[in-house]
Amino acid sequence: NKRGGRVQLQSMLMPFSKFDHAEKGDALYGFYFCFTMQLANENNDVQFVDFLESEFLVGQVEDIKKISEYVAQLRRMGRGH
Repeated sequence: NKRGGRVQLQSMLMPFSKFDHAEKGDALYGFYFCFTMQLANENNDVQFVDFLESEFLVGQVEDIKKISEYVAQLRRMGRGH
């Protein structure tokens, strides 16, 4: 600092996420919705699939099989990732 002042750093708060879940973690909770959509698709529940896509997924799901594999990996890793 050219004027002799001191830099004081303060903590930053984590931004809010609608997928934030204290027990499951952000990533696992988000993939949980993808897996739920896969189940709804398999059972021909068109209204529930539409609800999930419009409220949570917004066109981000392309390959449901890959997502279920990610869910399995996240469960093995545990919380906090």
